[in-house]
Amino acid sequence: MRSKLFVPGSRPELFAKAMASEADGLSFDLEDAVDESRKDEARELLGEFLRGLEPGHGKTIIVRVNGLDTRHFEKDLAAVMCDELDIVNLPKPESPDDIRRCAAALDRLDPPAEVGILANIESPRAYRLAAEIATASPRIVGLQAGWGDLIEPLDIDRYNAPMIETCLLHIRIAAGEAGVWAYDGAYANFRDVEGYKREAEAARRLGYLGKSCIHPTQVPLANAVFRPTDAEIAHSLKVVETAREMSAKGIGAFTVNGKMVDGPFIRRAEAVLALARRLEIIP
Repeated sequence: MRSKLFVPGSRPELFAKAMASEADGLSFDLEDAVDESRKDEARELLGEFLRGLEPGHGKTIIVRVNGLDTRHFEKDLAAVMCDELDIVNLPKPESPDDIRRCAAALDRLDPPAEVGILANIESPRAYRLAAEIATASPRIVGLQAGWGDLIEPLDIDRYNAPMIETCLLHIRIAAGEAGVWAYDGAYANFRDVEGYKREAEAARRLGYLGKSCIHPTQVPLANAVFRPTDAEIAHSLKVVETAREMSAKGIGAFTVNGKMVDGPFIRRAEAVLALARRLEIIP
């Protein structure tokens, strides 16, 4: 999921357009993008749309629900629960207990397929407890940086690149402890193409799965940044091929293109090739 496009839940005229976009994932938003007066309407519109999707559409379907302590949370879950829902994006969790509450609410609905939880890290407390949040439930599939809520109340410059990269690293390490992925948050200035690319490239270097898009013009930028490069694919092919040869000889560590290779590097090469095959870059 290189790119994840936000779609307001109260804008049904955008649903089909989003499905036809190049985004790998769609994040239908019932929280911040929907005015309080339209919450009930939005969840019903979205639930109806999701239940009408045909299998095999190729998108990862995510719904950002309203927070646990709102009157909308459980109604949101019930409205959107269907075969096509892949992930519930939980906003503003403050502790592992919040994740367990969300998981328990999902369990009560007996979802037809395994529905994961993408937990937003968007408060100082959640940032401090990121690893505990990531390990709180088997339903957790990833952590997502929530830049607006995390840093704007602290009067921190949103476009301070060293600060962003420090936060990205912390969240990525926390996700790594749980063995789940990390996802980069939104870049609000969608006219700043170079700024978006720089931030996406920093996230990629830190092992992030992809970056959120608040505007369709950001989708091709994310797709390009998080695509394996030809050089990465060539190196990974060589690593995997050499690993097979060395394994037959009982050798666990070796060199490829002047670089030492052992288990973690082999697994990384396999992951690169898996993504390249999914994107049909290689057979």
